Amino acid sequence: MNFDFSPEQRAFAAEVEAFLDANDDEEVFDLTRENMAQIVDTPKRRALMRKLGDQGWLGITWPAEHGGQEGEGVYEYLLNEALAARGGPQIGKGVGIIGKTLIAHGSEFLKEEFLPKILINEVEFAIGYSEPDAGSDAAAMRLKATPTEGGWVLNGQKTWTTSAHFAEWYWVGARTDPDAPKHSGITLFLVPMDHPGITVQGIQTMGDEVTNDVFFDDVFVADEYVVGQLNHGFRYISEALDLERFTMFTFSPVKQRLDLLLDHVRTATRDGRPVREDPRVRSRMARLATAAEVARGLGLRVVDASVRAERDGGSPPTVEASEYKLFTTEFSKQLADASMDLGGPGTQLRVGTEDAPMDGRAESTYRFTVLDTIGGGTSEVQKNIITRRGLGLPRNF
Repeated sequence: MNFDFSPEQRAFAAEVEAFLDANDDEEVFDLTRENMAQIVDTPKRRALMRKLGDQGWLGITWPAEHGGQEGEGVYEYLLNEALAARGGPQIGKGVGIIGKTLIAHGSEFLKEEFLPKILINEVEFAIGYSEPDAGSDAAAMRLKATPTEGGWVLNGQKTWTTSAHFAEWYWVGARTDPDAPKHSGITLFLVPMDHPGITVQGIQTMGDEVTNDVFFDDVFVADEYVVGQLNHGFRYISEALDLERFTMFTFSPVKQRLDLLLDHVRTATRDGRPVREDPRVRSRMARLATAAEVARGLGLRVVDASVRAERDGGSPPTVEASEYKLFTTEFSKQLADASMDLGGPGTQLRVGTEDAPMDGRAESTYRFTVLDTIGGGTSEVQKNIITRRGLGLPRNF
């Protein structure tokens, strides 16, 4: 594995930075909104993503036949990390989860309807897997899809749907065969969010962001909006989650929070003595800096495995993505703990409070980082994936 970027890749990264400099806007870029909150939820954020589409960057890894540039996944990685480094919206949902799944498994009708819109960011999606009794275990979903003439009728509830309050379309899994084994009998649908049978109720999170309950009451979905084969939805969901675990949890914000803590420790004093002279503080900072490099390396390993899979026609890097997601989000929590501990009582002040240590980031990230270990599959789910698919251990180990 080569940890260095090529001259072409570095040139692309510089081009992206120049573009972001030219489009800098405090209403679009907000470092205090952490990874899972970096969504395209305002008109200005949507306008920025449309500009990215005009650059041809939203489909940079897509096949040429679908309007893409057939670039390697490292370019998508560089783009997403640059956006995250400025607190901008990320590209993972429409481009990665929906777009790439439709390219691999969608009908020609769905490709023609949605892929061109995704490339220029004319459409926003919400993703509905979790239910009140099926959170981390998506295969336990019970949203009922009943066959009817020309399509399906959906009844039930989804929860923790992040973008449902502003998205136009719902990418949702439902149980189409109640008699099949748990991991079978699930089908993916695309449903317009303005359907009269859909009700969205907001849920305020501890990270100051809104997620949602979504209720289905006799929602008709035409057969044309079934994604892929009937009862194969869980396989598609699993493939898409590999993309989400990597693209939605970028490394740049974590590194920035570490740098803020390092700057604080360099200058802070406690009882009249520099904090940096405390051997326990130095040891803790060394461990955090080392863990940050491990997280960065694990992320680059996912990129490397993705490039090789694309080149050789292999499977997505499931285990590598889970290892990265598990390590990085748990490390992010450890970093938030350290920032609160080493910053002292002032770290309890809200972000934006004048004279708060580390610009008030410690308090907000302490709340946000808990969400990161849940979204895209909890840390426990990642451990199960690693033990079963990576180590080959049985389910009941």
